[in-house]
Amino acid sequence: MDRHSFYPLFLLTILMVAVGQMTQTLYVPSIPMMAGDFNVASGQLQAVMACYLIPYGLSQFVYGPLSDRIGRRPVLIVGMMVFLVGTLIIQVIPHFAALLVGSFIQGLGTGAGGAMSRTVMRDRYNGAELNRANSLVSMGVIFSPLLAPVLGGWLTELFNWRAGYWFLFGFGAVATLAIMAWFGETLPAAARQPLRVGAAYRHVLGNPKFQGNLLCLMATFAGLAVFEAAAGVLLGDVLKLSARTVSVLFVLPLPGYLFGAWLSAKLSFRLTQGKLMRLGIAFLALGSLIILVPGLFGVVSAASLVGGAAVYFIGSGILYPTATSCAIEPFPGQAGTAGAILGGMQNLGAGVVTLLAAGFPMTGQVTLGAIMTLMVLIVALSFVWLRHHGSPHEQMAI
Repeated sequence: MDRHSFYPLFLLTILMVAVGQMTQTLYVPSIPMMAGDFNVASGQLQAVMACYLIPYGLSQFVYGPLSDRIGRRPVLIVGMMVFLVGTLIIQVIPHFAALLVGSFIQGLGTGAGGAMSRTVMRDRYNGAELNRANSLVSMGVIFSPLLAPVLGGWLTELFNWRAGYWFLFGFGAVATLAIMAWFGETLPAAARQPLRVGAAYRHVLGNPKFQGNLLCLMATFAGLAVFEAAAGVLLGDVLKLSARTVSVLFVLPLPGYLFGAWLSAKLSFRLTQGKLMRLGIAFLALGSLIILVPGLFGVVSAASLVGGAAVYFIGSGILYPTATSCAIEPFPGQAGTAGAILGGMQNLGAGVVTLLAAGFPMTGQVTLGAIMTLMVLIVALSFVWLRHHGSPHEQMAI
């Protein structure tokens, strides 16, 4: 891996993803204040994440194939502009409906960064180097959701919840200018694909290896999203903790993801995909049970919520770069399409699961634990799928 060419791309990739990651979590400590301002129940604020994640996922189905035809850079710039429009709508129209519409438009915009973050590394790397590059990006990206809730809680207590959205607008503008100034096109004109969109999607989706890894990513990310949406309600409304305390507790599990991604990078040249996946699934299962079991006894505990999430996040950090690399590697000519499907489906799935979870009363942690456990079972099924449908060589590796 050429470090001189890797680091600028690495930093810009983190920046483009950080805008979307911070938008997803910065408002969480502000949920009680936002609910009071809009005169709605706190549980209804879970719909904000769903309204953001669903278009974030759907838009990637457009951005990915488009980037295979016209390049990555113009797609990124357009997406960032759309994000800025959505953020302004939230600020200038003081209604709950505008918050949902603005979140929807924000998701439409940041979907470009989500799709391209999986694609630009494939443009440059393959094999174990691709897995290591994706692991390093995962490690770098985790700092934005670490910072966002702390920043959101601080801005809420110092000013109000809208200060967080003004920060997002400024951060998005800086990211847009950085991409325009320093992002070099990673897909040369000679490498762009003339395949029709439908043919490209059939080619990618018809691959059983891609299907199994896609299912793994969708379920893993859905578990993360449900925790992020429910944690603010459980910690703020049920346990009655302050916005600043919620923001600190909310980020405590996230270093687990950093550790998991570090493990994936460290072990990428030593262990097979199957062994890395087994390790990740074990952490996911243990984390979900730490949350579920106290919930079955009617206990709501910050320690079990944070501790269980931290263990679950370790498993996610292992699985995310591993499954992403293995899914996208067979498609050098359709990396944008493959990345779009991965990002689109996992975020769409997470948005749907989060929206469904918002329909259940979040007065205890049993609902959260049960949903996360269900997602772990789906991840395990994806592993069985990969073992059954892989080539003999791949089956031995898994």
